[in-house]
Order: sequence, then structure tokens, then C-alpha cells
Amino acid sequence: MTMEVTRYATEVTAVGALVPDFVEQQILVFFSDAAPEELHDFSVLHHPTVAKSGLTTGDEVVIDGTTMRVLSVGDLAEQNLLALGHLNLKANGASQAPLPGDVCVEARALPIPRPGSKLWITGTLTPP
Repeated sequence: MTMEVTRYATEVTAVGALVPDFVEQQILVFFSDAAPEELHDFSVLHHPTVAKSGLTTGDEVVIDGTTMRVLSVGDLAEQNLLALGHLNLKANGASQAPLPGDVCVEARALPIPRPGSKLWITGTLTPP
């Protein structure tokens, strides 16, 4: 028996001025709202409410009702998400993450988050 679990949930607190430019390139960069000032211009800042675990291939990332299937996860992506609130989301359809911190989802238009937007990551859990 498998069950769906929320691995990570967060609310956007601020959106940097350069975020729409990154979205045009099919990239969203998230950092917790405690990130250094030099990261703010190109980042979606957020405050996590659930941080049970990171993410894995097959999970779903949902941003304000837009659902995207995770196709690949770089070696450092889970650690970055849990430690720094950092998520480098690329809507490139890649089955292998180009960089260790990347999380690749299906190729599609990304939404532009705004303060108050919700992001959550869900996956399935199979009890032992």
C-alpha cells in the first residue's frame, strides 16, 4: 500500500526583480527568506512550513495549482533544499540533472510566483 505525502511546503515571501527573466529561460530559483541580500534579485524567497524530506524522481512540484512531475534530481538538490531552502527548478524535460543542485521537471511554461504563492512537493511513500 502506498500513500501520498507532503515532503516540503512553503509560502513565498518576496520575488526578486529578475525572476521573470529567469522564468523566460524556464528556471525558477528559490531560497529561504534568510538568504543573503546578494541572492534576492534573482530569487523567489520563501518561508518553509513543512520540511520533512527533499525530493526524488517521480515526485510532483506544485506552484499555485501548476503541477510539474520531477524527472531528475541532482546529487546536492535535496541537501540544498533542506539546509538552505534552495531549489533550482528547471522546466527543461531533462532525465538527468545538468548540475548537482538542479531539479528538472517536464518542459513547460513556469508560473511566476508572487508573495503569498504556495509551493509544495508531494511524493508517495511505501511503508516497509
